[in-house]
Amino acid sequence: MIDHDNAFSGLIGEDDSHGQWAFGTSFDDPLAGVDTTVPDDVDLSALARYCLMLGDDALISAQRLAEWTARAPELEEEVALANIGLDLLGQARLLLARAAAADPSIVPYISESSPVPADDALAFFRDEDQFRCVRLVEVGNGDFARTIARVLVFSTWRLALFDRLRDSRDPVLAAVAHKGVKELTYHRDYAARWAVTLGCGTAESRRRLVEAIEFIWPFIPELFVCTDTESAMAAVGVGIDPSTVRAEFDAALAQVLHAAELPAPRAATIGTVGGRSGRQGLHTEALGLVLAEMQSVARAHPEGKW
Repeated sequence: MIDHDNAFSGLIGEDDSHGQWAFGTSFDDPLAGVDTTVPDDVDLSALARYCLMLGDDALISAQRLAEWTARAPELEEEVALANIGLDLLGQARLLLARAAAADPSIVPYISESSPVPADDALAFFRDEDQFRCVRLVEVGNGDFARTIARVLVFSTWRLALFDRLRDSRDPVLAAVAHKGVKELTYHRDYAARWAVTLGCGTAESRRRLVEAIEFIWPFIPELFVCTDTESAMAAVGVGIDPSTVRAEFDAALAQVLHAAELPAPRAATIGTVGGRSGRQGLHTEALGLVLAEMQSVARAHPEGKW
């Protein structure tokens, strides 16, 4: 019988004894039903590192897009940005789960009885220098134009990667890429339409977009630097050397900028320290701030249940 004075009555039956971790809410295994067999010639630790890179890119992008909730210029754009973030969050769950399955040693230890799923443990209990995302995804949202510029650059780059990853010898990466291509095509087209609208709109919208692109531009070269892990995965037909998609990326972005009547800026490249950047755990100060917000509840209640 439903208690009409209690909004939560009936959500969990009286005989329900399965505790649900507060942050994962007992979702099914994200890899359930997917062939997870790894080819014999693939190094499992390298595969885990590669999946962390792609997963962290999506996870932090999703967190940044979630910050637009109740802040977007219009309700329609709030829903669109939220849906893009949810698509990326779904990709992140699969990729982090794959990383944990390939190399369980990368999963942060909480306790022997911890109910925290491996993908959530990787999201909420790693420190800043353990994240492997590119620095493009971690910097602040800025105004709407800057977010559009970042979504445009990120989705154009990631779409080119995922289009090739559909042929990956790793069945999980291939499955993620097949679904991701459809999602990322929408993300890119959404951002491209807004870029043209802002660029060809008012003097103010054009000014903001120009400033946004100039801010984002220095982060682009890092996207195409091939790490040892990416090179190793590409060599065995599992991953993609990001440098091989640069021409496709440049052509697609040039088309959008031309339609928006904007020149490509000549901004300097964001630097590295000792050759290290986001893929090696060297980040901007912005990542620490976004992780502090994203991880605060999980770290305060590491085995919280509801």
